[in-house]
Amino acid sequence: MLAMADPAKKRASYDDVLAAPEHHVAEILNGELVLRPRPAPPHAVACSILGAELIGPFFIGRNGPGGWVILFEPELHLNDDVLVPDVAAWRRERMPEIPDVAGIKLPPDWICEVLSPSTQARDRADKLPIYAREGIEHVWLVDPLEGLRLDEETYRLKGRWRDEARVRLAPFDSIELELATLWMR
Repeated sequence: MLAMADPAKKRASYDDVLAAPEHHVAEILNGELVLRPRPAPPHAVACSILGAELIGPFFIGRNGPGGWVILFEPELHLNDDVLVPDVAAWRRERMPEIPDVAGIKLPPDWICEVLSPSTQARDRADKLPIYAREGIEHVWLVDPLEGLRLDEETYRLKGRWRDEARVRLAPFDSIELELATLWMR
């Protein structure tokens, strides 16, 4: 008896992203539409505190070097993929002005993904290879904090920290991060 092959799966399009249910984050990863609910409060706390630590010295230039554009949950249009990282940053010389568009086509220089049980596998297995393909030099994965740096085509782990560690991590190593603040409740 011959088995019938599964019909070819339709590649997701941006129309699918636009038609996503409210209160969901919609992404296209390797042609597949991926929906996830908005992040839970502990996830939002980690993103917010990390942003508070970085925006003053790096985006605004207050008590730090400046020179960066830092955005929360930007929609990235990278080839056929549509990704929404938790936080992304571009060096100001690469993005002198923030574009007034729904989807940014310029790959960031740094990405941060706050991991949760429901997103961890996808962030690591699906998103990291796309970030590497696009030449995104620095990736931070949070919970615990892992710093990754692009080494040709793949990422090399630069370090892993947890609990109450104090960390200086590229590309924002001119300041020290207190990780305990990321887990505040």
